[in-house]
Amino acid sequence: MVSVCFYFQVHQPYRMKKYPVFDIGHNSDYWDDEKNRSIMRKVADKCYLPTNQTILELIQKTNGRFRVSYSISGAALQQFQEYTPEVIDSFRRLVETGAVELLDETYYHSMAFLYSRKEFRRQVQMHRKIIKELFDYTPSVFRNTELVYNNQVAHTVEDMGYKGILAEGADRVLGWRSPNYLYRPKGQRR
Repeated sequence: MVSVCFYFQVHQPYRMKKYPVFDIGHNSDYWDDEKNRSIMRKVADKCYLPTNQTILELIQKTNGRFRVSYSISGAALQQFQEYTPEVIDSFRRLVETGAVELLDETYYHSMAFLYSRKEFRRQVQMHRKIIKELFDYTPSVFRNTELVYNNQVAHTVEDMGYKGILAEGADRVLGWRSPNYLYRPKGQRR
């Protein structure tokens, strides 16, 4: 029988206020806290809480054979903590089943790797820290923002101790190869 593991990406960016040019140098309050709060409440009630409950029920119904992976950005986790802590609790219940894998990524769901390897590593460490604090979990697989991948990303991620990385199965890259297999990047041990 074929095994399938669902992978879900969870990210909520911070929303910015309208910021008039006249505020430059006088006001550094950029974030729209009320909008962030209302959006997080809305998505918690309409998406995260009911979906996590359904997934928990599927895991229980199948005695843990139903499995999923989540990549939850640090920005989303921070807002869940602040505005909808019950969402964090629902993810904890899922992780506690042993049928849910958490993936590491950049804290801000950023393209930091394309800008600075140092900033990339800093954000990944920040993400790893919040995952450990909230879920007592240490991810072993990495997922870069939007599944952006090249062999240098793979080398850096392997150097950081990860045993795997998710990548987009793009036809233009894979050519005749199937996205349904595990691949090892050229020059990598894993």
